[in-house]
Amino acid sequence: MTDDSFFREVQEEIRQEKAKALWDRYGAVLIGLAVAIVLATIGFVAYEYWREMRSGSAGDAFGQALQLARDGKNDEALAALKQIEENAHGAYPVLARMRAATVLAEKGDAAAAVAAFDAVAKDSSADVALKDIARLRAGLLLVDSGSYADVADRVQTLAGDTNPMRSAAREALGLSAWKEGKGEEAMKHFEQIANDDAAPQDARQRANLMIELLRSSGIKS
Repeated sequence: MTDDSFFREVQEEIRQEKAKALWDRYGAVLIGLAVAIVLATIGFVAYEYWREMRSGSAGDAFGQALQLARDGKNDEALAALKQIEENAHGAYPVLARMRAATVLAEKGDAAAAVAAFDAVAKDSSADVALKDIARLRAGLLLVDSGSYADVADRVQTLAGDTNPMRSAAREALGLSAWKEGKGEEAMKHFEQIANDDAAPQDARQRANLMIELLRSSGIKS
């Protein structure tokens, strides 16, 4: 199913006022789609950061560890990343910790991954941009495995009007609020995205879809 056909089918369900059926059928898909797109963006930012920092043996070792992770060799990747964390200098130890946290998430250990991202976010020696990415990544994981309060604790500071990560942070907050039955809170976050001219087009599209879904279930702006 293409993205266009997916959204057309969802909109048809809304017009038929089948909000419950829509949630039953598409709730997991909507969360998965939003998280996948946000993670792809975060991955690109982290990769670009690494590419700018790349130098000598540390850069080569990090690149090899990334390839191990891409190949699905998770245990080998974790071992290689641990070596970089313990022996490399500059930004590489933090980058290695973040990639190791992602590998843990891919292995299904969300709790360990969240703890690892939280540790980076609280590391005073880490670059501010990487700490913010770690907060957002932990919050996204907690959309599925934690509470709204858990998500807000990580990403609320990223949802401000001038923060470049605000759309992703607001989407995480909105999805978590929706999952927890906080319809009015969810509406607020999705409307912030929809009304933000600087928000990515796909994020605004998803936000408008969620607004229609919330309205069809009786939630007002």
